[in-house]
Amino acid sequence: MRQVPTSRKNSAISRTLRLAALLAAGLAGTAFAGDIPSQRGDLTPEDLARVEKVTTPTGDFSKAEAFEAMPGGATTSRKKVNRDAFSQFSANLSFEQERDFKLGNALFRKLWVSSPSSTQASDGLGPLFNARACQSCHLKDVRGHPPEGAADATSMFLRLARPAQNDAERAALESYVAANFPDPVYGGQLQDNAVPGLQAEGHMRIEYEEVPVALAGGEMVSLRKPTYAIDDLGYGPLHPETTLSARIAPPMIGMGLIQAIEPSDIVANADPDDADGDGISGRVQLTRATPDSAIEIGRFGWKAQNPSIRKQTAAAFAGDIGISSPDLPKSHGDCMAAQEECLARPTGVQKRLGDTEAPDPIMDLVTFYSENLAVPARRDYEAPDVLRGKEMFYSLGCTACHRPKFVTSRNAADEVHAFQLIWPYSDFLLHDMGEGLADGQPVGVANGREWRTAPLWGIGLTETVNGHTFFLHDGRARNLTEAILWHGGEAQGARDRFAALEKADRDALIRFLESL
Repeated sequence: MRQVPTSRKNSAISRTLRLAALLAAGLAGTAFAGDIPSQRGDLTPEDLARVEKVTTPTGDFSKAEAFEAMPGGATTSRKKVNRDAFSQFSANLSFEQERDFKLGNALFRKLWVSSPSSTQASDGLGPLFNARACQSCHLKDVRGHPPEGAADATSMFLRLARPAQNDAERAALESYVAANFPDPVYGGQLQDNAVPGLQAEGHMRIEYEEVPVALAGGEMVSLRKPTYAIDDLGYGPLHPETTLSARIAPPMIGMGLIQAIEPSDIVANADPDDADGDGISGRVQLTRATPDSAIEIGRFGWKAQNPSIRKQTAAAFAGDIGISSPDLPKSHGDCMAAQEECLARPTGVQKRLGDTEAPDPIMDLVTFYSENLAVPARRDYEAPDVLRGKEMFYSLGCTACHRPKFVTSRNAADEVHAFQLIWPYSDFLLHDMGEGLADGQPVGVANGREWRTAPLWGIGLTETVNGHTFFLHDGRARNLTEAILWHGGEAQGARDRFAALEKADRDALIRFLESL
């Protein structure tokens, strides 16, 4: 098999020049500029050279790469591939850590009930909510799906946001204290469930239009283009500038490893002004965990709006279930000041247990569980058609955004994630994905056309674990081919090159993705 030269951003411009370009794009003078070095400080010069060598994308597709079978490094799960493939713990946990993982799993599956309840350790649900348990959205710890037929929308919801309305709000955006602003009545997301006696906010309506797309060789594919609306609004109209953005629950595997990537390794791949002229810009999301904390790189969520797994967990507890935590003490969840009846409902705070409905150690254990859901081992990675598909993936330019490899920090918060060679196939940057995928909803640095590059590890097991193959942020793609064909903007070139491939090469590329 021939060798294909691979374009790589780090070889085009040095890490230092990339950071300089990023700062020149408007980040100079912020805390971020001084806090993120241009090179890793956790490695010796010798180790840094080794890391740069091992993370350089390959140009040899005649055989599998060393350690390619273990996408999560030493944390990789080698358990039997079945419906529980995404629910295994990191393989290098200690016995005590396995215990904490299992306790976190129990809390992740816990069904919360409305207040007041005789089950005092479990009450506090809502009053408005989307789900009663974390597991309800993240079924089997993998991705959610849009409602199909008579199915409900438990693992999918609508984000609500409006632009800044005054100088104070604009200043909050500019200082990264706020990512956007909630609807004044309905809050940050539509709650389609409510506790007894309270009206839900409304229900998401989806209408699909089928759009035909021609591929090389005469094959036709139909893409379904969604339109979103809300039925049965319970509390009056939305703000006229409120936008709707549909989101399915994202997969949870490998999150602790993503958190352990050195910030400078993410910054090094950003190219906001396309200085190397390859058509790929890539921007870093910036955020704060609290209004008074330092600016951090966002890594988690469809628009990389959360800097840590704990922050994402706290936001999900409050927004999805209506449960308060020490990190986000909102005991009425997403209820707004205009929803007086909601705010008048009792909460589940038990003073003997703490000041919030999910006090520590609940937050600690659920966060630990989320940090240690292991990435499954690769399958068929040495098969000739998979290697051929990998060659196609690289040669089409997909790796410009879906960066194959990182080596995590030696200074990772948990040593099980430290200094691991991992294969997430993402750069964790924001990219313009074109008008077709645009939601028109800015989130922090991300504009209405930008999305975080989704990691691809585990993507081939979606049907095995969840029984469906719905992809992208709103599940519109019914299979991997449709997901690729929805790519636009910075990914338009790679998408068009995929569409122009002979069918055998397209099939091989899909086989490669299914092996991840």
